[in-house]
Amino acid sequence: MSKTSRRHKSPTRYRSRIYREQADTVELISSFFRLRETDLHILAARDVTRQVAELATRFRLQVEGYAVAHPHFFSALAPLPPDPLAPPIIRAMLAAADQAGVGPMAAVAGAIADYVGQGLVDGGSDEVIVENGGDLFIHRNKTCTVGIFAALSPLSGKVGMKLAADLLPAGVCTSSATVGHSTSFGRADAVSVVAETAALADAFATRLGNEAKSTQNQKATEQVLTVARQFDAVKATVVICGESLGAAGSIELVPL
Repeated sequence: MSKTSRRHKSPTRYRSRIYREQADTVELISSFFRLRETDLHILAARDVTRQVAELATRFRLQVEGYAVAHPHFFSALAPLPPDPLAPPIIRAMLAAADQAGVGPMAAVAGAIADYVGQGLVDGGSDEVIVENGGDLFIHRNKTCTVGIFAALSPLSGKVGMKLAADLLPAGVCTSSATVGHSTSFGRADAVSVVAETAALADAFATRLGNEAKSTQNQKATEQVLTVARQFDAVKATVVICGESLGAAGSIELVPL
């Protein structure tokens, strides 16, 4: 159920999820779950391992089952019509893809993060962060900083997005043309998007990543930001193309 990539330049740091070692676990307890391509790291105020396994398996199987019945759901690179009879997670993916102008699988990692995270919140966990392959559902009552992994860019791991408490809960997702599984028709090392949900952030990260067409890093960065400003659903965007860095929206960049 992966998002097929045109490139396979995946540094070891990404493949082994070394970036997870940088997560702040002083206040929150880590849980992990993996089922095929779904690879979750959860931070919560208590051990939620059993709940995560149940939630992630349920939503993963819903996506897989829907895709078996609707094969075009996996392969579509453009929005598909709404399906009022589909499970809620499928409807969320279809709606996010429609807003961003991409195929529904562009929202799969974010949607699973959303539904696992919200399931934990509904089950009584007040403080929850769900990371699914670098895509984040964040439900906290304090300011958070999210680092940006940008493949081989010299800025990778050097810059973070500071999210004020009044922006949360939120989804934060990153698309890259140079690392990971996601399809990208652009050339950015990282396009990170903050949106109301991780499904929306995931879909828009893909859409905006596709806009980085220029072979000139600064121009490619500006191309992404110009399009990002056109969408109210995008609360903030950070773009890294090589040594070029740009941002738009309600975001504070901090050095890491």
